[in-house]
Amino acid sequence: MNHLDSGHIDAVRASSRAIVRQLGFLKPDLAGTDLSASGVHAIIEIGERRGSSAVDLRKTLMLDKSTISRLLTGLERKGFVATQRDGEDPRRKVLKLTAEGRALFARIAAFGRGQVRDAFEQLTATDRRLVTDGLQTYARALGNREARQVDIAAGPVVGLLSRAVELQARFCSQNYGFGLVFERKLAREMDEFYGRLEYPGNLVLRAELGSEIVGTIAIDGEDLAPGVAHLRWFIMSEACRGRGVGRDLLQRALEHVDAREFEETHLWTFRGLDAARHLYEMHGFELVEEQPGSQWGTEVFEQKFVRLRPEGN
Repeated sequence: MNHLDSGHIDAVRASSRAIVRQLGFLKPDLAGTDLSASGVHAIIEIGERRGSSAVDLRKTLMLDKSTISRLLTGLERKGFVATQRDGEDPRRKVLKLTAEGRALFARIAAFGRGQVRDAFEQLTATDRRLVTDGLQTYARALGNREARQVDIAAGPVVGLLSRAVELQARFCSQNYGFGLVFERKLAREMDEFYGRLEYPGNLVLRAELGSEIVGTIAIDGEDLAPGVAHLRWFIMSEACRGRGVGRDLLQRALEHVDAREFEETHLWTFRGLDAARHLYEMHGFELVEEQPGSQWGTEVFEQKFVRLRPEGN
């Protein structure tokens, strides 16, 4: 890989944030509407791609199933979107804009074109071509990055332990101020656990993007009480968050828990990790205990979640 200039990277990040602000994505009236950013994008995609389904929209907007469902329900209630049977495949439902939706789509398109036109009027013809070609190339590169397949595999490999420690230690250092004491404890506990992986109740999973390990999760079936699984070291790299990989890792881990007939699964985490908490609760975990702790040098609120074995498993 060619050497990447950190100055260029930071400049693109800063410009991207400026574009987001200038185009109004942080405002409550994006594109002159009362819709959220995802709502505006949904109207545009449905208007430009006729015959799209909810699944197609979810993939395009890179949102999870429940979020898309709520989004479409809201747009239907506002009278902008409706569903109909596909003429070629009656089993498939496709999305369409209503008359009100088409009018809104036209206003949004006119608003967006106006923003680009106002900016382009300040540029020379050469600079307009540079901006157009550069943005298209950059968008393709981002899309190629998202399209790269993330694979989930079980068992230890060379480098997994050190990478798992690094991901967890860096996250807790950046978000909670934990230092070397925490990192050393992580390394000791992970090393001890990896030495017990022959026990059938234990499991370690890794998410790989190419040759890079971008996430880990572990199930320890021995360190708590009999019949109780301990979910440990669930972490994703920042570059891979929001792509559903964490959800897949957690699902695979819990499939192992249920197959081994553990009656309960426990995990400990910290207050403030709202996205993670939502994911846990979606998979049956409930918060049962919360208390302050300062054993790592920074006071945090430690939380204990418990998931009971689902009925029928």
